[in-house]
Amino acid sequence: MDIVCSVDEAVEQVDTGDTIGVGGFVAVGLPEYLLEALGTRYSETGSPGDLTLYHPAAEGDRQGRGVSHLTHEGMLERVFGSHWGFVPQLMERIAAGDVEAYNLPFGVMDHLLRDTAAGKPGTITNVGLRTFVDPRQDGGKVNDATTEDLIEVMEFGGEEYLFYRSIPLNVALVRGTTADENGNISMEREALTANMLATAQAAHNSGGTVIAQVERVTEAGTLPPREVDLPGVLVDAVVDAPLSHHRQTYGEDYSGALSGEIRVPESDSDGDRPALTERKVIARRAAMELVPDAVVNLGVGVPELVPTVATEGGVGDEITQTVEAGPIGGSPSGGINFGTAVDHDALVTSPEQFDFYDGGGLDIGFLGMAQIDAVGNVNVSRFGADIPGCGGFINITQNAEQVVFCGTLTTGDLDVAVGDGEIDIRSEGTNRKFVEQVEQVTFSGEYAVEINQPITYVTERAVFELTDSGLVLVEVAPGIDIETEVLGEMGFDPIIADEVSEMPQALFEESAFALRGYVE
Repeated sequence: MDIVCSVDEAVEQVDTGDTIGVGGFVAVGLPEYLLEALGTRYSETGSPGDLTLYHPAAEGDRQGRGVSHLTHEGMLERVFGSHWGFVPQLMERIAAGDVEAYNLPFGVMDHLLRDTAAGKPGTITNVGLRTFVDPRQDGGKVNDATTEDLIEVMEFGGEEYLFYRSIPLNVALVRGTTADENGNISMEREALTANMLATAQAAHNSGGTVIAQVERVTEAGTLPPREVDLPGVLVDAVVDAPLSHHRQTYGEDYSGALSGEIRVPESDSDGDRPALTERKVIARRAAMELVPDAVVNLGVGVPELVPTVATEGGVGDEITQTVEAGPIGGSPSGGINFGTAVDHDALVTSPEQFDFYDGGGLDIGFLGMAQIDAVGNVNVSRFGADIPGCGGFINITQNAEQVVFCGTLTTGDLDVAVGDGEIDIRSEGTNRKFVEQVEQVTFSGEYAVEINQPITYVTERAVFELTDSGLVLVEVAPGIDIETEVLGEMGFDPIIADEVSEMPQALFEESAFALRGYVE
């Protein structure tokens, strides 16, 4: 049977009311040709409508591509997603209550795909306990239009877990590099393998249709078996996409460094050294928490500077960086290429990466923080109608051996001067991050205390630790007044340690901050 078809023929296989799974990660490796064609079909014909969209990894670019093609009025009835920061059009519909929406942890959504494929009733995990995903809070429901309870609390051996119901897929939209005439697909020019296999298996074993876009088609039998990532037995339709709609990422036509084809020469130039700012101070202090041979995950923003200051400080060789999308080792990319890496040692699928994370494989997670309260809860997922979602944050923060949250004490027009061993707050931020109560619990301080997980909150002027009594102020920067510039800028009174240490003056100096003495 000839499974190679036009894009219009492929998307005609999607029916009104179908549940569609989309593979990929943020702006990397998305089936853009299929998504655009499906959106165009709806805008021209009004069909297929009332779809359920299952997209684990924020597939978009903030510019209308990715799953944003599916946001026409009436096209979607329900959405399952981990993050909507890159698909603001979809976020707006969710905030307005136009569609039902569930915000679930990225790793849970990936594992649900595998469990659905395996015919299991759902996924049982600790991920999400005591957070907004817990049914004793919001149950992952995002708006008033969303009423069905899909998550339950279960107990095994005296321990609590969450049970997430399986979600069968009618259609999977995936992509690869090369397909043969039998539908076997390799991914040699992709930056990630992501969750393509799990998505395809979930749809196929649910009795659904798997549609794949590729950049080239070859004769049957010419692909080496070890290079086949999607077996042809799973694939129902193959679309040969133009390169304009099959870029490696939304920011890159193709990079051999991202696919692992080549390695990027290291640079020893001082010009690569970031300027001394409050962000660098935070990263330096956070890096003091490193342990030898640390396997780490870095959130976006300030945490991305941790490897840079570690290298400056002489301990860069003590870090193995990982990304939830699959890279292990090397240097993770930022910006529109987030999720990829260069010079990495290995590349696994995102469900496999979350197996490693959920099982405690991470030594330290360095993550950002938007709101923090007195019991150590952190919110990064919801701020009124702004609903970025949790992404992989819950998987990482609940299961890493240690977590270091990084961010400024306040935000919004914060202006500081750093140098000569101290920090000067020239203009205070207009918004407090340390608040009486977080708007949504993305990280549970209560759960961290329960499992004896070390948690540190690092800012440019103060450091806090989580205890069973709440947040404790343990360090203050030189030149900072505790009463006015720390406590006076918080929405609650933290516990103050009997002896508040001074953050090392060297953190606030231009010269490289030596870390070897701290990492042992």
